[in-house]
Amino acid sequence: SHTRFPIGISFPGGSGLVAFAAATGVMPLDMPESVLVRFHGKLQPGVTLRDLVNAIPYVAIQKGLLTVAKKGKKNVFNGRILEIEGLPNLKVEQAFELSDASAERSAAGCTIQLGPEPIIEYLKSNVVLLRWMISQGYQDARTLERRAAAMEKWIANPTLIIPDKNANYSEVIEINLEDIKEPILACPNDPDDVKLLSTVAGTKIDEVFIGSCMTNIGHFRAVAKVLAQQKGPLPTRLWVAPPTKMDAEQLKAEGYFGMFGDASARMEMPGCSLCMGNQARVAPKATVVSTSTRNFPNRLGDGSNVYLSSAELAAVAAITGKLPTPEEYLKFSTSLTEKAADIYKYLNFNEMGSYTDAAAQVKKQNA
Repeated sequence: SHTRFPIGISFPGGSGLVAFAAATGVMPLDMPESVLVRFHGKLQPGVTLRDLVNAIPYVAIQKGLLTVAKKGKKNVFNGRILEIEGLPNLKVEQAFELSDASAERSAAGCTIQLGPEPIIEYLKSNVVLLRWMISQGYQDARTLERRAAAMEKWIANPTLIIPDKNANYSEVIEINLEDIKEPILACPNDPDDVKLLSTVAGTKIDEVFIGSCMTNIGHFRAVAKVLAQQKGPLPTRLWVAPPTKMDAEQLKAEGYFGMFGDASARMEMPGCSLCMGNQARVAPKATVVSTSTRNFPNRLGDGSNVYLSSAELAAVAAITGKLPTPEEYLKFSTSLTEKAADIYKYLNFNEMGSYTDAAAQVKKQNA
């Protein structure tokens, strides 16, 4: 339900509908209306993509298009497609953070207008990954090879779906990045109940969870860098769960698991972990900062109160034992900007020898 591909457009479906689509090659769909969210301006210091995720409902509330109260609930996104423009240079890994969160808006689907360069970069990496998977015995090899070949064909002649200039939208929401000067969090226990950090600063935090499909490998490097600034034990219980095994292996190779160990973080196996709601649990009635997708009542723990934030803000909360002020947050996070190129570097499998060697062998066999 969460992993909504930001390239093109994808719709969630039940297992029966997915099986029908797989068998027939078609899916019956009444095309919904779209809501356009257009970002413009320059991202401000300390503001992350997760803050832009939360800026969407924040601005919608200000415009009277979304309400938090369940009675007489108003939600402009419900059942519609969320189209996002104004961030063409995002890496695809970053774009997932916006598209995955469209599930919390109750949107039927999401698409993000990216430029060709990040998509080509992502697909080149995926071609190698698919052929590496074939070399490791993943099935079905024929299907995986067809996907890799289709990606190579697109890379040779890249064309993108773009909206018509005269396209009509149910609503258009303009968001000026220069108006977002501090982090925005979703408050307990509703992903629509978003507030500025300054309005909830000082709230005591018991536990912190870094993980779920809303994170990527760059977030874990950033968290480790923030944690390294702490001297002594953390005042909170910290959970860390990389989203994939490949992320976990790379983080181990780069020494970041050791840094998490130094902070006494509880390392979970890669995957959903706390976000699933039926695996590990936080303590009853704990107040939590989480990077997960949703904060519905009792999902992370019985009677828990869960704030949803960026990984960077969650790391600062783990250190301080509270939601920091914007000034305290910037004090810890400013150092990340100086090393952003190294910290927010994603797994390009076409640049990793162990993957490219195996992929080249598979391609040679299929030639």
